[in-house]
Amino acid sequence: MYLTVKETAEFLSATEANIERLIRQGRIRAIHDGEQYLIYKEQFNTHLKQMEKYWKLMEEYDSEPIPEDIDIKDED
Repeated sequence: MYLTVKETAEFLSATEANIERLIRQGRIRAIHDGEQYLIYKEQFNTHLKQMEKYWKLMEEYDSEPIPEDIDIKDED
């Protein structure tokens, strides 16, 4: 399924200008049909899955309690 720049911006929660900049930089693959850019939606699936895994990992990391270090000695 192909999306327009506007639809892609809504899908990725970004601005249209940002999407166009990423297309010009080659970071988003798109085809130009003479009037507008068309972006293949499936190219974002891998990225979104990786971001999901990253956020889950960060949530697990943040929820771990800080272990008490039994080697700390009070030097009074």
